[in-house]
Amino acid sequence: MRDDEEKALREKDGDPMEALFSKEASPRSRAVLAAAAHLFAERGYAATSMRDIGERVGLQGGSLYHHIRSKEELFARIHDTAIQAAEGRIRAAIALHEDPWAQLEAAAVTMLEIQLDPRSITLPLMNDLRAVPASLAARLIATRDAFETLFKDLVAALPLKPGFDRPLYRLLLLTLLNHVGDWYRPGRSTPAEIAAEIVRLFRHEATGDASP
Repeated sequence: MRDDEEKALREKDGDPMEALFSKEASPRSRAVLAAAAHLFAERGYAATSMRDIGERVGLQGGSLYHHIRSKEELFARIHDTAIQAAEGRIRAAIALHEDPWAQLEAAAVTMLEIQLDPRSITLPLMNDLRAVPASLAARLIATRDAFETLFKDLVAALPLKPGFDRPLYRLLLLTLLNHVGDWYRPGRSTPAEIAAEIVRLFRHEATGDASP
């Protein structure tokens, strides 16, 4: 999506960054975080400079560093906030169901709806892991590992056929979900429909195959 198209969406429906950083007490801090989030999503970590962020919000030098300590710290803060917000949405969707398969589908649907939203920063930030310094990458991986415990618990509750390698099952499922954005194009199927089909393909019950 081009920058002008994304800007038009934000103006029409509201900037989702405002909600993501709504807990920030200072309006200026919210503006800095929102601007940096958009720039990291648009250009990537390596191609975004502190000067770029400052120019986006009209701050320079010491004024900008009053709100953030470093680019690494800023990226980690935005990344962690986005992951935690995504986890909160997924847990809320899961809570609406009791059946383990329905819970897994709700999690998958919500995850794809977040990742494939053109205004979302979650997927661009997750895909930027190789561009960040090693010390920062280690911190981001720790956050993602904590997030994946959500799916670990979901898979543990599934009535899978005996002999299934549940850790491998979970990794394959998450790998597939995380790469839908590589080929997805709006118009043919919705994120919810794709997620539901993925879960159907992964459904292997202990009592027999799932109904079509």
